[in-house]
Amino acid sequence: MSVREVLTFPNPVNDYAARTTAGLVVVLAIVAVAVNEPIVYGLLALGFALRVASGPTLSPFGQLSVKFIVPKIVRKEKLVPGPPKRFAQAIGLVVSGVAFVLSLFGFGLAAQLATGILIAAATLESVFGFCLGCTIFGFLQRAGIIPESVCEACNNISLRNPAAV
Repeated sequence: MSVREVLTFPNPVNDYAARTTAGLVVVLAIVAVAVNEPIVYGLLALGFALRVASGPTLSPFGQLSVKFIVPKIVRKEKLVPGPPKRFAQAIGLVVSGVAFVLSLFGFGLAAQLATGILIAAATLESVFGFCLGCTIFGFLQRAGIIPESVCEACNNISLRNPAAV
């Protein structure tokens, strides 16, 4: 497998895998807030960095979701466009990165508050299937900030793959 293949974000993405990964993020983020140590915030940020770079390919949570939890437990597939999910992961990387840096400089409460934002967003995704980052992506695309060419399927419902449930 080439570096280019490894560093490619999938498109489309199984929404159930994304939701499962978000649930795992919620668990780690809660641990990060409870423990309030830089190493845990760092692990949270590293997970987001790996998912931004390659989707589930390099991410332990992504691999667990895609290779075990979804096929063996959830057993559903609903394909959604990849670019909004990658954008959401990038937002998670920024927020978790901020939490990591804050914790390194001794601002534990601020790191916990930043991580609380992640917990809220990941819970929305995991429990309700509402991707806050994807919604922001759509808003930015409609405003012309993100070009339509980044995600044609986001604008044209006929390009989307039908969900197999």
